[in-house]
Formats: sequence, structure tokens, C-alpha cells
Amino acid sequence: MQKHIVVIDDDHLILTMAKDFLQEAGFRVSTSDNGLFTNHIIYTRNPPDLIVIDVMMPLMSGDQKIKTLKSRDRSRQIPVLLMSSKEPAELQQLADSAGADGIITKPFTPTSLVQSVRKYL
Repeated sequence: MQKHIVVIDDDHLILTMAKDFLQEAGFRVSTSDNGLFTNHIIYTRNPPDLIVIDVMMPLMSGDQKIKTLKSRDRSRQIPVLLMSSKEPAELQQLADSAGADGIITKPFTPTSLVQSVRKYL
């Protein structure tokens, strides 16, 4: 069965690239351009196997969304990777404080994205 990955980013180019790279690697991918309106993707009978979320987004930042996900029983166990073009040390600190399982730095390559996702599945 294909692993289901959710990618959340307000940059449509990043969403398209991430979706293409992950689908080529054999994953089923859902995308959203807003962290606030993703419950219909995450809280389903078959929740995603992993979530990749950008830090800087309108309405709800990625770190805020992670705190919400990690506070709920239904999503607490889903691995979440925080993604940003911030310096890796700063991104790691933000990820740690939000409760993220890992980080992905932008710009990413197809290989680095797929390796990061596989590492946390």
C-alpha cells in the first residue's frame, strides 16, 4: 500500500515540485496551500503517514499547525517535518520548540526530499 504524504506550503511552485518528486518516488501525495484548512485531509479514516509543512504561511504558520497536530490524540503520532529556507540551526530550533519530528531545508532536491520523508516513515 502506498504511503500517503501531505505537503502544506503557500508557494504553489514548491507544492508542485514536492508533489512531483514524491509521486515519482512512489508516494500518494495530497497538497494544501494553507495550514488552517487541512483537517479534511488529515483527520480522515486513513490519516496521512507523514506531513511536510512550511514555516511561513498566512493565517497559520507551520510551527503553529504542528503544535495543534501534536496536541491532538488523532494526529499526535503522525510524523511532521518542518520545511523552510531559514538557516538549518534556526529551523531545527523552531522545529524542536514546535514538536516537529524533523526538518527539510529549502531549496530541496528530489533526492533530499525523498530521503527525508523515508527517514521518518
